[in-house]
Amino acid sequence: MSANKSSINKAVLAYSGGLDTSVILKWLEDTYGCEIVTFTADIGQGEEVEPARAKAEALGVKEIYIEDLREEFVRDYVYPMFRANTIYEGEYLLGTSIARPLIAKRLVEIANETGADAISHGATGKGNDQVRFELGAYALKPDVHIIAPWREWDLLSREKLMAYAEQHNIPVDFNKGKKSPYSMDANLLHISYEGGVLEDPWAEPEEEMWRWTVSPEKAPDTPTYIELGYRKGDIVSIDGEDMTPAQVLTKLNQLAGDNGIGRDDIVENRYVGMKSRGCYETPGGTIMLKAHRAIESLTLDREVAHLKDELMPRYAKLVYNGYWWSPEREMMQQMIDASQVNVNGDVRLKLYKGNVEVVGRRSDNSLFDEDIATFEDDAGAYDQKDAEGFIKLNALRLRIAAGKK
Repeated sequence: MSANKSSINKAVLAYSGGLDTSVILKWLEDTYGCEIVTFTADIGQGEEVEPARAKAEALGVKEIYIEDLREEFVRDYVYPMFRANTIYEGEYLLGTSIARPLIAKRLVEIANETGADAISHGATGKGNDQVRFELGAYALKPDVHIIAPWREWDLLSREKLMAYAEQHNIPVDFNKGKKSPYSMDANLLHISYEGGVLEDPWAEPEEEMWRWTVSPEKAPDTPTYIELGYRKGDIVSIDGEDMTPAQVLTKLNQLAGDNGIGRDDIVENRYVGMKSRGCYETPGGTIMLKAHRAIESLTLDREVAHLKDELMPRYAKLVYNGYWWSPEREMMQQMIDASQVNVNGDVRLKLYKGNVEVVGRRSDNSLFDEDIATFEDDAGAYDQKDAEGFIKLNALRLRIAAGKK
């Protein structure tokens, strides 16, 4: 619910230490007259989070939360999503979307721990993230007050933000180095790029924009082979070495990035109603999706696999639109997880110049029967004569309809 300014004594701010959230911190103090608690999470964005502590202290913050959430992020959010083979609008691997429910959960938990009256975020009033943060927060704390400065203030340009920072002596490193022309968001699953030349859907992204992947043209001329071990639908090892979920994704990002894998250029439909063009690097996730479908192809019953494929777009839309904590997503997750009990085994992959090829799969739970599938003499395992009646029964309605024409 929107906050009554006089009723807010303390607010928890999702704080990166950058220009926007540093200005928000001071603006909240000035506008609401409240104490601020900062929350900074390391979810694998590739930048040090500890400097945020010094910046928050310089701004007078007494309660500072800085947390390494990489393992929780991959274990409890990325892995469950990939069990469903989730992809939005046929292209997007939901790298930004899947990080938001974790941040919303921690904001609410910290608010409860510190006795805060409100939470605050730096998402703009045009994007999906405001929806994701707030739907998550309301699902976990129905009476929570949410402050979204971009929907309240008039500091709607970088110049105004910088002027505000200068006026209030806010220590922000906005004069250091060359600022990227893109709006970027990174975590262990992906990095996204919006704005700049990308606002023209016809314009090709500049090669120097990409941070995690080499171009396929510059990738090695020799393919890389890897073997992934699966247990209950999750990757637990790479090339025989046991790894935690975050270690798996970190390693796959490196292997895929080195081979030019994981770039995508998309025009997507935002939940708030507009179309948006974005570019994404999801190197490890690209491998994960291909490999998971490969191990499922051996171990899942046909109708279970097809039902999962039918439900996946609905699941993807729930994640994209911010309904991770909804009862329908949780219900679907229970069903998806139940389907993964026998999704165990190994997948061998060939990584080469932007491509991921499955070149082998094996499982003790395999439903593939060589005696039945063979083109050689199958020694009675399958009577080919039975197919005639099967075809005629399935053709019956077609024959009846044709006879009426």
